[in-house]
Amino acid sequence: MEHAYSILMGIFSAAILLYAGLMALTKDYKILPYRSRQSVKPNNPKLYTFQLSKAVALVALSPALSALVGLWSKAAAVIVLIASGILFVWLGAKLMKNVE
Repeated sequence: MEHAYSILMGIFSAAILLYAGLMALTKDYKILPYRSRQSVKPNNPKLYTFQLSKAVALVALSPALSALVGLWSKAAAVIVLIASGILFVWLGAKLMKNVE
């Protein structure tokens, strides 16, 4: 179990990527959590859901990168998780900026 961190992060990343893929394929606005649907009322729900799926997939890459780095060093994996998480959330926010 010396690679438990990498395995868990890989599973977590795969689950988020699966959700993002499901959102991208169906473009169903109702797949979003109830509170999210109530707080955001987009003009084009299909476009909004598709763009959000891209942002979610981008953010899901952070634990995947951390899992790969975690195979060699746990400390470096945590640093990669934090740094890439900040970067990918920032890029995801830029993706969602002009979507209404």
